[in-house]
Amino acid sequence: MPASRTRLNVRSSVLAAALAALLMEPAAAAGVEDFYKGKSVSLIIGYSVGGGYDLYGRLLARHMAQYIPGRPTIVPQNLTGAGSLRAANFLYSAAPRDGTVLGTFGRTIATTPLLAPAGAQFDATRFTWLGSITNEVSLCVTWHSSPVKTWKDSLEKEVVMGGEGSGADPDVYTLLYKNVFGAKWKLVAGYPGTNDTMLAMERGEVDGLCGLSWGTLIARHRKWYEEKRVNLVIQAALRKQPELPDVPLALDLVRNDEQRQILKLFLTSQEMARPFAAPPDIPADRRQALIAAFEQTMRDPEFLAEARKLDIDVNPLGAGKMQSLLAELYSTPKAVIEKAALAVAK
Repeated sequence: MPASRTRLNVRSSVLAAALAALLMEPAAAAGVEDFYKGKSVSLIIGYSVGGGYDLYGRLLARHMAQYIPGRPTIVPQNLTGAGSLRAANFLYSAAPRDGTVLGTFGRTIATTPLLAPAGAQFDATRFTWLGSITNEVSLCVTWHSSPVKTWKDSLEKEVVMGGEGSGADPDVYTLLYKNVFGAKWKLVAGYPGTNDTMLAMERGEVDGLCGLSWGTLIARHRKWYEEKRVNLVIQAALRKQPELPDVPLALDLVRNDEQRQILKLFLTSQEMARPFAAPPDIPADRRQALIAAFEQTMRDPEFLAEARKLDIDVNPLGAGKMQSLLAELYSTPKAVIEKAALAVAK
């Protein structure tokens, strides 16, 4: 066959494929719209009402539906237990895989299969990740009446810190600082969410808690911060919160490379602090529609205005970047993972 005819056939095939794709896009969009029209989408929130994850979840629910073809109703539902591990397990193993269920759970939950596999019924790399609304700095705080007011106090005085369950932020960071740095903290777990643990601190049931987001403290309890009713003991992130220059950064306390590697395994999760996901294996067209709807919501003027009104941060991380971060976490050397698992064991 002459070369010119071969080139013509190739060009014809490419044009035909491109035309087919153009024709399929409206059909796919129409299919997604028909599917969602008149439906309700459940947004599973792994924590109790009133906490930071609940605040972010309900904010997203109020704005995202308009960007999903067919404009379904998004209904928030709180599913507490085991520091949001129950919600993650439900989303992965029991929720319908048709795009009618979304969820949000603790930022450290994605590492649970690595560090405490017995409780995790999921592969975090297989979730349909939509993105994270923001990154975050995680704090350990104590009530103003506690004998522990500084990080130095933590190394010298025994106190009780509230927790929620294996894999939850408060439990992970309390045990991490206890086992890696020697903080004299006793963990008492079982609270349904951060809001409940903070109430327990206020009542004097516990001295404090870890895993409290800076954004949650300012949005929900700004007066506590302004009136110095809480002591900010240590912060966890890859970099300091600008407003907290005098609160020690966990990374600055490491004494060797091994400790640094262990901490980074946990601190990377701070970059995806308010994660949202759907179950794995949902139809590709609905998957793309949900990811696109999340991204559009992050730019929506009314969404951003309400976030400012609520005094919460919006610094979104896209689905692709989240997948990259998880791939990096899951490529951590086995020896480091084993030592990190011991670091958050009771």
